[in-house]
Amino acid sequence: MKAVRRILAVIALLGIALKGVLSFLSWADKQESHDSLWEEEEELEEAF
Repeated sequence: MKAVRRILAVIALLGIALKGVLSFLSWADKQESHDSLWEEEEELEEAF
C-alpha cells in the first residue's frame, strides 16, 4: 500500500512540475513577442 501511495505521489509531483515548465515556456514565448513589439516602436521613433 505504501508503494502505491509513493508512486501516486511521484506521478502527482511530475504532473505539477510539467505544468510549471509549460507555464514558464508559455510566458517566455509571450515575452519574446512583446520584445519584438518594443523594438519595432523604437525603430519607428528613430525614423522620425
